[in-house]
Amino acid sequence: MNKFYTLLFSCLIGSQFASAQDYSNYSTLTSRAQQLEKKYPSLVKVKSLTKTLGGKDIWMLSIGTGNLTEKPAVAVVGGVEGSHLLGVELAIGFAEKLLAQSATDSVKNLLNQQTYYVFPNLSPDATEQYFAKLKYARSGNAKSTDDDRDGVFNEDGFEDLNGDGKITMMRIEHPTGEWIASPDDERIMIKAELTKGQKGKYLLLSEGTDNDKDGVFNEDGEGGVAFNKNMSYNYPNFVAGSGEHMVSELENRALLDFLFEAYNVYAVLTFGPQNNLSNPVSFNKAGTSKRIISSWYEEDVKVNDLVSKTYNKIVKAKNAPVSKATEGNFADWAYFHYGRFSFSTPGWWLPETKPDTAKKQKAFAEKNDETAYLRWAEKENISGTFSTWAAVKHPDFPDAKVEVGGLDPFVLLNPPYKMVDNLVTEHTNFVMALSKMVPTVAPMNVKTEKLEGGLTRISLDVVNNGAFATQTKVGEKSNWVKNIHVKLETSGKVLSGRANQTIGAIAGYGKESLSWLISGSGKVTITIASPSNGQKTVSINL
Repeated sequence: MNKFYTLLFSCLIGSQFASAQDYSNYSTLTSRAQQLEKKYPSLVKVKSLTKTLGGKDIWMLSIGTGNLTEKPAVAVVGGVEGSHLLGVELAIGFAEKLLAQSATDSVKNLLNQQTYYVFPNLSPDATEQYFAKLKYARSGNAKSTDDDRDGVFNEDGFEDLNGDGKITMMRIEHPTGEWIASPDDERIMIKAELTKGQKGKYLLLSEGTDNDKDGVFNEDGEGGVAFNKNMSYNYPNFVAGSGEHMVSELENRALLDFLFEAYNVYAVLTFGPQNNLSNPVSFNKAGTSKRIISSWYEEDVKVNDLVSKTYNKIVKAKNAPVSKATEGNFADWAYFHYGRFSFSTPGWWLPETKPDTAKKQKAFAEKNDETAYLRWAEKENISGTFSTWAAVKHPDFPDAKVEVGGLDPFVLLNPPYKMVDNLVTEHTNFVMALSKMVPTVAPMNVKTEKLEGGLTRISLDVVNNGAFATQTKVGEKSNWVKNIHVKLETSGKVLSGRANQTIGAIAGYGKESLSWLISGSGKVTITIASPSNGQKTVSINL
C-alpha cells in the first residue's frame, strides 16, 4: 500500500473509531452493516438470515465481486458467545477495514478472487444485556427456559441488591463457607484449601435472592439458549443453556442451513472463546482412531500450526491462556461436522503484568484471573471496574453479614474500548494473510505427444498453488466437502483416462498427475474446478 492510501485509510478508519465510545449495541451494529452496503454497493450485500425470538436480525454480509458462490470463501463469525463483545467488533471491524482499502490493487485483487461471508453477531439477544438497564454477563437468547427443570420458566433471575445497575457477586459470612479473601488481593475471593490449612469464611453467590426457595440462587433467570452450546458436535444434553435438542434455535439453524449450502467456504474464522491460533491443536492419534473422532487429523494439524505461526507474527499479544474445550461450541462444529479448516481466537486476553517493585508488589502466590486483572488495571490506569464490597440486607440471610461487590461483568473477556481499533487492525491483517493461503487448483506441465494411428497422449499436473490442502482430511472422510472435478471435452474419442473424474484432497503446494489417450483431431478443453478451490480451463489443439 503506498503512502497516500495508508494515510487515507488511517484517516477514514481513525475518524470512525474516534467517534465511537463503547461497544456496538444491536442498533449501532445494524447501522454499521447497512452503511457498508450503502457506501460499497458493488462489493457488499447485507441480508438477514433470520430473526431471533427477541426480534433481532442475524445479519450476514457477503463481500466480493462477481459471482460470489463460484469463488473460494472465508466465513468470519462473531458473537458466538453473548458475553464476548469483542468478537462482534472484530467481525464487523474486519469488514469495514477491508472495504476501506478496496481501491488498492492488493485488496481489489483479493475481492476479485475470493469471497467473504461475515456474520457479526450470532447472539444479539445476549450481547444486548451489556447495554441494558441491568448489566450482567449473559449467553442465552430470549427463549424462556426451565433450567432447573421444576416446571416453571424464568422464575429465579438476578436482583440488583445494591442498586448500581449491574450484577456482581455477594459474599455471606457463614460457618459452612468455602471461600476466603485472597492473600494476593483481599478484594478477591478464592476457595479455601484444606491442604494449606485454610478454613472457609464466606459463601460466594451471584447477586440476587432465592426466588423459588429451592436453596439455589439465580439458577433459572432470563436468557435461555446459548448459541455456543447448541451446536451438533459434542452437544451437551440436559445442560442449562444448551436447548432442548441440538440446533434447536433459529439463529443456529439459519447459519447452518446457509453454510451447508456454501460449498465454496474453505475456512471458518471464529472470534470467540476457543483459541487454536495462539496455541495450535496437537495431533492425538487415539482421538482420530475412534468411530466418532475427537481430535484433528495429522494433516490438518500441520495446517493449523502454519496458520498459528502466521497469527502470532501479526497479532502481538503473548502468553495466551490454554483454551478450554466446551461442549456444543461453534468452532469445533466447523471442523468436525462442517469439515472445514476452523480457526478461532478470542482476539484479546488479560496481559501478563509483572510486579511493580517500586510499589513493593510481590509475585502472586496463586494464579487467579481476577487478581491479575486488578493489577493490570492499576498499571493501565483503568478505574471503575470493581465494586467495593458493601453490606446489604438480604431476606434469605437475615442474621448474617452480606456484602455485594466484585469485578464488573464483561471485563475479563473484553478490553477497554480504546484498545479495540488496534485489535481490529491486527486481525484484519491476519485475515488477509490467511487469504493468501487459499487452496487454488490450476493445470500445469501440460504436454501433448503425437502417436501413430492418429492418437494423441495428453498429460498434465493438477497443482494446488495454496498452502492449504484442497480440503481437510475430516472433510475428505465426510464425503460432504466437494472434490475437485476434472472434465475433458473433445470431438475425438477418449481411449484411456476418464473424461469426467474427481480428485480427492491435494496437499498444500502438491499435485495430482493425469493423462488421457485420445483418437482424432480438433480441440480439447480441460476444466478443473472445485467450489472451494476455484476453476481453471486449458485448451489444446490435437
